[in-house]
Amino acid sequence: MSDPMSLRRRTIEQQASLPDGREITVRLGIEEDSYLRKRDLHTVGVDLVSDGVVIATVNTLLTPGQEREARELAREIVEGLESGDLEPTASGIEPLADSIP
Repeated sequence: MSDPMSLRRRTIEQQASLPDGREITVRLGIEEDSYLRKRDLHTVGVDLVSDGVVIATVNTLLTPGQEREARELAREIVEGLESGDLEPTASGIEPLADSIP
């Protein structure tokens, strides 16, 4: 039985306003794979989306059941992007994605 508070059932999205004025969506959820059923997927990824285009993607150490931690990670990424401490690139967000809040 699947956990109702799982990233399998929902994607976390938060908005970030960058210092240069751009708006970025930070999206965390299960990475899609057309060859596998969603219930067989376990990789939680972070996407940075600008104007509907994914500009960065990294995998995290999170599991699908760690929704609270995923929300915290999204918040940390948004704060870093908005402050200018993180670049909106895969290498910019990867250090946070490689930890569990």
